[in-house]
Amino acid sequence: MDTTPAPAEAPRFSADCPSRPILDQVADKWSMMVMEVLERPTRFNEIKRQLDGVTQRVLTQTLRRLERNGLIRRRVLETSPIGVEYSLTPLGESFRGPFIGLLNWTIEHSGEVVAAQHEYDERSSAR
Repeated sequence: MDTTPAPAEAPRFSADCPSRPILDQVADKWSMMVMEVLERPTRFNEIKRQLDGVTQRVLTQTLRRLERNGLIRRRVLETSPIGVEYSLTPLGESFRGPFIGLLNWTIEHSGEVVAAQHEYDERSSAR
């Protein structure tokens, strides 16, 4: 009879898994909203106007992370004053399919999620 303990199951996502920081980036609410806004090349202030509640600082950080990850491209426009526009890269375009599926799911099921939240809150307050 073998009495050797069975090896513990390895975690699905180890601490050094390269997907973790990428998931953290693309699942960020502002990143996802920016990806939706960038259906076409768009200037910074136009992006900001479409994202109610985002600060200039947070939008700048979000755009930099998306650019660093290769999902968007930043282009300086030779206008007066100088402008900047952002657009999706081919990698960013390839992300839109799965992202749009997630976005559509959230829109379709938002009522159910809100109802579940209210139900949970009522149960929790009764404890």
